[in-house]
Amino acid sequence: MKTNIFSAIKLTILTIIFFCGIYTLVVWAIAQLSPNHGKGEIITQNGKTYYENIGQSFTEDKYFNSRPSAVSYNAAGSAGSNKGPSNPDYLAQVQSRIDTFLAHNPNVNKADIPSELVTASGSGLDPNISIEAAIIQINRIAKVRNISTDALQQLIKKQTEQPLAGLFGPKKLNVLKLNLALDNLK
Repeated sequence: MKTNIFSAIKLTILTIIFFCGIYTLVVWAIAQLSPNHGKGEIITQNGKTYYENIGQSFTEDKYFNSRPSAVSYNAAGSAGSNKGPSNPDYLAQVQSRIDTFLAHNPNVNKADIPSELVTASGSGLDPNISIEAAIIQINRIAKVRNISTDALQQLIKKQTEQPLAGLFGPKKLNVLKLNLALDNLK
């Protein structure tokens, strides 16, 4: 029994040293090689600072809507809603988001709304939407801003981020970058 206890204590001390010291230093060193030294991707425009890799709330009709957040876009608490697709509260929340979207985009059919515009991501902080989610909002933004739909389509095309190495993941749009570029159109 004494041998087991001493072995367990040695293993505990070894894992504490590894995970609290060595592993932490390795992750920190790798972060120092990334842009902005692991402190997030920052955009500064018109004296305001934004974190590009964290979802932002855009609900005004003059902007492309972002994906809903289960944590109210609070980066301190990344989380999904943990409600399943059969939960009545969750279904009511999604239906409310659909109704709101349709009220602001009357020319859109309910069946055409991309799911990411009415459901929160697993982290609650997804900064990206699909090309389809942006295109479906063009008519509303063109009307509010008095901009041609062609100009908005060109903006979407210019802001589209390609998959990693052309293979991994879908094409996507960062909503913050897209809306900042939209503000700079005029």
